[in-house]
Amino acid sequence: MKARRIVLNFKAELDTQTAVQDKALRLQVYLAHAGVASRRSSEVLITAGRVSVNGRLVFTLGEKVLPTDTVCVDGIPVVIESSFHYIALNKPPGYLCSVSDPEGRRLAKNLLPPEIKERLYNVGRLDYLSCGLIIFTNDGDFAAKVSHPSAEIEKEYIVEASGLIPDEVAEEFANGVMIDGVLYRAEGIERLGRKTLRIVLIEGKNREIRRVFSHFRLHPLKLQRIRIGLVTLGNLEQGKTRSLTSKELKGFHRGSATDKNGFKLPRRK
Repeated sequence: MKARRIVLNFKAELDTQTAVQDKALRLQVYLAHAGVASRRSSEVLITAGRVSVNGRLVFTLGEKVLPTDTVCVDGIPVVIESSFHYIALNKPPGYLCSVSDPEGRRLAKNLLPPEIKERLYNVGRLDYLSCGLIIFTNDGDFAAKVSHPSAEIEKEYIVEASGLIPDEVAEEFANGVMIDGVLYRAEGIERLGRKTLRIVLIEGKNREIRRVFSHFRLHPLKLQRIRIGLVTLGNLEQGKTRSLTSKELKGFHRGSATDKNGFKLPRRK
């Protein structure tokens, strides 16, 4: 499916994209607007010494830049984007959500439509072995808003284990499981079969489902994300993409966490 361009303003603090281009911005915010990476990932680039301003390497996060400044990442000039893309990808297993990989593994970003010339990056992650829905964009504010836990955006998964899943796994995950000093808790959980669960997370800690399953000596044979907020995987084929609709984007803007079909999993008590 050919990706179509959607231009939508998510910058609540700025009236227009022109306003972004006319004011001094913190360097990590500039990089996010330029579609380099999310603000948090841009901070990592800066502290790693990969960003320069007017030929000078910058290592501190408080640096501010103007549109007249020359900003480079790894020696390549970057400028603020004038239009944005919001792409849903059905990531196959065996693809890495990263801008590069020293081990040479396949990258999810290389599955994006080749006609998109802007640099897009993933919003959140799916681990290497997991599959399903992931969103790519070059809109830094959108990425920051969707990724932040305060947005309380639901992420829904289908998990199939190698063995039978005891009832207490679902019950304890719903009520909260403490593992190595970290609390893991599902927002909703439903049994679909003897080996299969449907799980909804909000905060989505790193490898949360895999850590919980490992805690109960279970191994996920298949871990698939089928929904992020209002955006569903639907019948999108593995390795294929589509643009998010205006309705889906507005749903993120409102902070909506309800499935567009009205389905809600049982909530934890």
